[in-house]
Amino acid sequence: MAGRLVICPTPIGNLGDMTLRTLEELRAADAVCAEDTRVTGKLLAHFGIEKRLERLDEAAITHQAGRVAERVAAGETVAFCSDAGMPGVSDPGARLIEAVRAAGGHVDVLPGASAAVTAYVASGFNNPRFFFGGFFPRKDSERRETLRALSSLDAVLMFYESPRRIAAALGALAEVLPRREVVVCRELTKVHEEVARGPVAEVRDEFARREEEGGVKGEIVLVVGPPTQAEEEGRRADAAASAAERAAELVRAGELTRKEIVKALRDEFGIPRNEAYDLAMRA
Repeated sequence: MAGRLVICPTPIGNLGDMTLRTLEELRAADAVCAEDTRVTGKLLAHFGIEKRLERLDEAAITHQAGRVAERVAAGETVAFCSDAGMPGVSDPGARLIEAVRAAGGHVDVLPGASAAVTAYVASGFNNPRFFFGGFFPRKDSERRETLRALSSLDAVLMFYESPRRIAAALGALAEVLPRREVVVCRELTKVHEEVARGPVAEVRDEFARREEEGGVKGEIVLVVGPPTQAEEEGRRADAAASAAERAAELVRAGELTRKEIVKALRDEFGIPRNEAYDLAMRA
């Protein structure tokens, strides 16, 4: 009989969110691989499941994924659990799935809890598109670069973030996307669940205050609203001002014809021909 890798989502905080199908598959599996055997061991004990547990975290996955794939090919049913939520989303499960599929093995993915999807719905942003970027970059320069690259995307932006870095992350957001609304979803489904929403500057100030007064705790999903009309108008105004300065520079240099200046402005700033022509004439 052919084996299977079964991807088993687990609750992100509330044990009542464990699905019956996941429990059935965990009971039936020959072995359970886990990102953290201590976390998954407590979960299995809570539901009265006795099963051999094998640690398969970020450090072990590189060496062990191929061996697990061989076991699946040999007919074994292996279940995999992350620390919480849907395996394969910003955790070692993605590489395990890749290895088993590459070896021609069968993968069953069970539906279940996901912090990213829960936060997207909880945020209340009315946009049918979202971009999930995994964990937000740690370095300030990389945060800004990421946000600038995504600034024109017509979608809700979502990132996982550490409570120790949430104030700094919000600071980068306030600098790069100052006209956006943001939502900090903290401890979703747990007793102290919080969904803090508001203009980015206000939310930044609130979490900066908390950090100074003792720190922020809990698992966090940072949700950024899609581009707003005010942001688009501000972007157009900034582009027009920059294009006007550039037009004046080109005229002073005296190296291009009016037609060439118009083309240069259109190519550099993406503005309409009529607008570029007016700027060239005024310069």
